[in-house]
Order: sequence, then C-alpha cells, then structure tokens
Amino acid sequence: MINFVRTKIIWFTLSGILVIASVGALFVWGLKLGIDFTGGTLIEVTFQDATFPSQGEAAENIKTTIENIQNEKAEKIFTGVVVQPSGEKDAVIKLRYVSNDERQQVLDVLGKTYGSVTEKRFETIGPSIGKELQRKSLQAILLVLVAIIIYISWAFRKVSSGPVPSWAYGVSAILALIHDVLIVIGMMSALGYFLGVEIDSLFITAILTVLGFSVHDTIVVYDRIREQLRKNLASPFHEIINASIHSTLLRSINTSLTTVIVLVALLFFGGATLKYFLLALIVGIISGTYSSICIASPLLLYWQKLLQKKL
Repeated sequence: MINFVRTKIIWFTLSGILVIASVGALFVWGLKLGIDFTGGTLIEVTFQDATFPSQGEAAENIKTTIENIQNEKAEKIFTGVVVQPSGEKDAVIKLRYVSNDERQQVLDVLGKTYGSVTEKRFETIGPSIGKELQRKSLQAILLVLVAIIIYISWAFRKVSSGPVPSWAYGVSAILALIHDVLIVIGMMSALGYFLGVEIDSLFITAILTVLGFSVHDTIVVYDRIREQLRKNLASPFHEIINASIHSTLLRSINTSLTTVIVLVALLFFGGATLKYFLLALIVGIISGTYSSICIASPLLLYWQKLLQKKL
C-alpha cells in the first residue's frame, strides 16, 4: 500500500518539474491563438474529386496553393494560412480576414487545382470580437476559481476547529487546479510551436471541464477526510489523510479511467476538428486525478505545519 503522505516529496517534485516545464513553454513559445481570439476567416470545403495520399500531405498542398495566390502586381496575397484536414475529403482553412472577392478567389483557385470544390461553411470574426472573447474567457476561468474557493470554504466550515481551517481546503484545491491547467496549457503551447496547433473557444471549454472534473475528485477525498475527522479527531492528521485517499482511490481511478477510455475512442474515431480538444481533456483529466490524490490532500499537511508555526 502506497503511503501518499509519506512519499509526498516525490509527487511534489514530479509536479514541480511538469509545472516549470509548462510555464517555461508558455513564456518561450506562448500560445498560438486561433481566429476565435485574433479575428480572421474560416472556410470549410469539400474536395469532391481529389484523392490525397494522406491528410498531412493534403493539408500542406492546400496551404501552399492558397499562399501562392497572387494579385495583379504578382504579389502574394495570403500568408500564415492554417489548414486542418476534416475527414477524407474535407478541410478547414483558417486565414486572415478576407473580403468576399478574396474568398471567391480562394475557392476558384482550389477548384482549378483539385477539381470540384464545395464550400460547407464560411465564418468571419472581427479582431474586436476576438479580443472580447479573450477577456470573457479569462473572466470565466477566474470566476470559476473564486467560486470553488468560496464553496469549499463554506462546505467544510464545520471542520475549521480541526487541524486546518476550512479555507485551507479551498486554497489547496485551487493550487491543484492551477497545476492541472498549467500542464494542459504547456502541452498546447508545445503543440502550437511544433505542430502549429491553434487554440480556440473549444480549448476554453476543455479547461473549464478539466476544472470541474478535477475539483470533483478533490472534494470526494476532502469529504472523506471530513468524515474521518469527526470520527477520529484524536488520530494524527497524516494518518487520516492517507486513509481517506486510499478509501476513495479505487473510485477515483475507475471514474477517470472510464472517462478517458471514451475520450480516447473519440480521439481516434471522431472528427479531426475535435482532436486537440479531446487531447486537452484526456491530459487534463489524468492530471486532475493525479493532483487530487497526490497534491491536493498532502498540501493540507503543509498548511497544518505552517499555521502551527504561526501559533
């Protein structure tokens, strides 16, 4: 039986390495923002006559074709085009804001190069809307974090007379959530740098989902700690924490495992446009399960030692 409290230095060291790597990737590479946040144009098309050897090669061919479009002065019109394959014949094309004439020019060039092309979707987002979406996304995440602290502090108010006050549970849960979010963001930063993966509104949905899933696991463990404190207040706090983790361990692993299995199936057999959304969810849920067991609960011991020193 693993003593998660006694081996906490191992888990904290591992988490520290992952968090430092994620923060480093974020500062060095940043996040590659999609048109949802920067503004631009999205065109989804179906190539009815074209048969490509592979989706990766298809995306590069389409990207090159569009970027080679020239105006009457023989100057290239489009740069930084992003193409995401969607199925065997479909592709999502993201580029700067284009006029209706430029849009038609793209469709005409693709039609001449690859045969019959049908436009399935056309969306345009202005830069001001993109900035507003950035602001609202950040506000939504911060609001969720504040709400979680308030809820946990209120829900565990009756154990404030125990080893640590109720707010320590809320702060520990938030630290674990920040750990999970940073790991997902670091992964997306690396994917953006090496593979050109952009983040969009689906990424914010993934982050909020990870927050909810992670705090759910954490509260289950905390609730068991609360029960044990009521029954065995005289027992050492570290023993109560370790016993509470083990009593919920199988449930946490089974819940996360079944969820991850479904997400992995969708990752391989679902649409290409959801691939990185699903990948962010998978990494976030695995990280959330780990942090609930190995980070959030052992953190309570540090609060106990810190508060006892102050007293």
